[in-house]
Amino acid sequence: MNYSIRFINKNEYKILDDFLYEAIFIPEGVELPPREIINQPELQVYIDAFGKMEDDICFVAEVENKIAGAVWVRVMDDYGHIEDGVPSFAISLYKEYRGNGIGTALMKKMLIELKERGYSKASLAVQKANYAVKMYKNVGFEIVDENEEEYIMVRVI
Repeated sequence: MNYSIRFINKNEYKILDDFLYEAIFIPEGVELPPREIINQPELQVYIDAFGKMEDDICFVAEVENKIAGAVWVRVMDDYGHIEDGVPSFAISLYKEYRGNGIGTALMKKMLIELKERGYSKASLAVQKANYAVKMYKNVGFEIVDENEEEYIMVRVI
């Protein structure tokens, strides 16, 4: 599948609402939550006023001039927060684009960008049952903590 990766444009920030919803891991057989779930404060932290903070960085992947996925980071107190000043990852692709290497390419692009900006590590939280755990490990994230449902993973840059 042919795709390109670029920085998100300011006029496209609203699409992060879609990708935040797509990023919610739904185990097989579980009903999709209502879209309004993204309005909960613990999820809004990922996208609220995106682009206004210095640490807000987002790349999108395009397939045939359509945004297919996004990876974004910001320094925030989210599920994957490990310490102040460490950006947390969020990534999502529309279902029809998953499994084609686009997510891995987005992750690698962001890791290069973070290194160029002088960050020494990044973190994320992922549900243990999420197939993306394997991808995160493949791009160098390591499990540093866990609870009943999630892994907290860190990537030294």
